[in-house]
Amino acid sequence: MRLRLLAFLALSGTPLAAQSFPTEDPVLRRIWSEGMVSSQAMGLIQVLTDSVGPRLTGSPGMLSGQEWLKANYAKWGISARSEQYGTWIGWRRGTTQVDLLAPRVRTLDGMMLAWSPGTRGKPVQGTTVILADPGDSASFAAWLPQVKGKFVLGSPAEPTCRPDSSYIRWAGQPAFQELSQARQRERAAWQRRNLGFGPGAKALAQRLEEAGAVGVITSTWTGGWGATRIFQAQTKTVPTVGLSCEDYGLVYRLTSRNQGPRLRVSAEAEFLGEVPVFNVIGEIRGSEKPDEYVMLSAHFDSWDGSSGATDNGTGSVTMLEAMRILKAAYPAPRRTILVGHWSGEEQGLVGSRAFTEDHPEVVRGLQALFNQDNGTGRVVNLGAAGLLDAGANIARWVSRLPGDLSQGLLLGFPGSPAGGGSDNASFACYGAPGLGLGSENADYGQYTWHTGRDTYDKVIEPNLKRNATLTAMLAYLASEDPANVPRERRIVAPGPGGAPGQWPACAKPPRSSAESNR
Repeated sequence: MRLRLLAFLALSGTPLAAQSFPTEDPVLRRIWSEGMVSSQAMGLIQVLTDSVGPRLTGSPGMLSGQEWLKANYAKWGISARSEQYGTWIGWRRGTTQVDLLAPRVRTLDGMMLAWSPGTRGKPVQGTTVILADPGDSASFAAWLPQVKGKFVLGSPAEPTCRPDSSYIRWAGQPAFQELSQARQRERAAWQRRNLGFGPGAKALAQRLEEAGAVGVITSTWTGGWGATRIFQAQTKTVPTVGLSCEDYGLVYRLTSRNQGPRLRVSAEAEFLGEVPVFNVIGEIRGSEKPDEYVMLSAHFDSWDGSSGATDNGTGSVTMLEAMRILKAAYPAPRRTILVGHWSGEEQGLVGSRAFTEDHPEVVRGLQALFNQDNGTGRVVNLGAAGLLDAGANIARWVSRLPGDLSQGLLLGFPGSPAGGGSDNASFACYGAPGLGLGSENADYGQYTWHTGRDTYDKVIEPNLKRNATLTAMLAYLASEDPANVPRERRIVAPGPGGAPGQWPACAKPPRSSAESNR
């Protein structure tokens, strides 16, 4: 495998030394001033998270947010449009109230899952039963009549809702090992009892509904204090509610020990039928090479258990603010600068995959795409996405960044193509330079990713300003680069068992929710 690098850059993961501020480049100076001195980033994300709120694909909140995007671009003199890529099931969330009525009274910390049916305008009451293992079909069929008139508990309970670090500190390592082994045994016993994703989950939920269950109660703990993930329901006629780790454990223990728990659930939801879904595409037309493109990329959709602040409000505002900065500091770019605010990322990169399928001219003419989608940490990683000779271009761009932005930035050459975790994969699969701007963790996985805690207060202001400024500078430098980014691909490392490595294949996106369920 050939590997071409500039001599002053290491093979991968080596920080670049701080550079002096490039006073000779007036555009970089204007970008710095707009992004770091006159930033609008925090004002934008406050409106997005607090006023617009979550942006579930197919929801009125998503449409409202997209109109907000276009209004901002119009205010700045940037052309932006909604592009329909298909249809999806429309759904509007209302309020959720979950109460324990017996053996004592307590209002529980819970929320209806996305695309769940509601309770049709009146509360539903019932006792509880723990989901049996459907692996033994005869035993499961014999058990199934027990669910009639009851809420089915569809998740294992955690032995403790303390984070592991807290348990180890206060109980000691031997006690934690014992607890960990018990947790693993319990989770293994629940492997076939899946009400999360996939055809098996849909089929299981349907059997529970047909048997007369009045609802499903689940919990997906992140491992952090008070944080649970809010995904989607598989039920079609009765509500599915996610409870906090602590309150789910309470109900589970009462049920398993025959202490007579009784729940009352009131949930409001409205299905809106199959509705059009859109990406928002913004554009600053190129003055010299309009058919070559630098693209900014972030998914705009979110799960709706919270505000979608760090997944992916921060990425969305990074790109929104970068476009504002570029329009002010670099209004006549050499190449066309595009921004993609994608829908349907959480359903499998649907919006961005549809865009690449619909716009082969952008894929062919792509100089670089910069995608950000892992929270509010500082961008610290930039790789060449498996393109052997792209490192020279990236090195030139990074070498011209001011030290405050380049210091600590780790470069990986040639890196690997994105495999499907975020929207740059929709471009990288074609061998186009779909680059990921990787951020520091900032407690993303444990506390904000897909949780009910992903709110405005979790956004770190200096990081958001820095990331938007960095992105604008990279877009400018990529646009001005006299050399196109080469596309020769690396040899992909062998897979499990020594199977030949394969460049990621481009998946055909479903253009409707019906197609996604096939």
